[in-house]
Amino acid sequence: MANWSDPRTTAVPRSAGRDTSAARDAGLRSYMLSVYNYMASGVLLTGLVALGFASSGLAAQVMATPLRYLIIFAPLAFVMVLGFGINRMSTTAAQATFWAFAAVMGLSMSTIFLIYTGTSIATTFFATAGAFAGLSLFGYTTKKDLSGLGTFLIMGVVGLLIAMVINIFLKSPAMQMAISAIGVLLFAGLTAYDTQKIKSMYFQVQGSDFMGKSVVMGALTLYLDFINMFTFLLSFMGDRR
Repeated sequence: MANWSDPRTTAVPRSAGRDTSAARDAGLRSYMLSVYNYMASGVLLTGLVALGFASSGLAAQVMATPLRYLIIFAPLAFVMVLGFGINRMSTTAAQATFWAFAAVMGLSMSTIFLIYTGTSIATTFFATAGAFAGLSLFGYTTKKDLSGLGTFLIMGVVGLLIAMVINIFLKSPAMQMAISAIGVLLFAGLTAYDTQKIKSMYFQVQGSDFMGKSVVMGALTLYLDFINMFTFLLSFMGDRR
């Protein structure tokens, strides 16, 4: 009879199993912490650029010219570059693109300081931060598979974009209010879903050359969830000047 060991029945020392599990958990925590650090740093950079651009008076001047379209659509270009070109980029290039995106997004978001009061912006920001932390923690710890929910939420975002385009022509305050409320709910759900997806991604990329770039893409995903939830919530409950 052939002399071989069935891996399903071969005993594994308990201490070795604990060591492997501990190393895996430590690696996952380090990975997620890197994602959160990049995401939070990007949000901070966006806020500082937005506040500085608005306070300087340049935002009011530039947004009254055709250059406003360049500022508004430039962040989308950066997202597309990262989304479609990440495999061809080095980790350093991906990180630099993320920081450039966060800075340009700050220019785009500077208009909120011209529309809403500083108090309502601060209140909404901290409310969003608290909700984001709770939702992301849920996505990280839950044992429930949220992939089905993600499909539904992404379809909801597509429908929301269509409604936003329609309301550009209708200019309906009631419809705008409904869009804002639904937007908050959709991106709240996406925060939990994306956190779980990023957590799962770690086990696919650990030890590979793509791991650093995966951190950047995870940070970008959560950044977009946070910013969208913030802007929809601000539109829903913010006090205008």
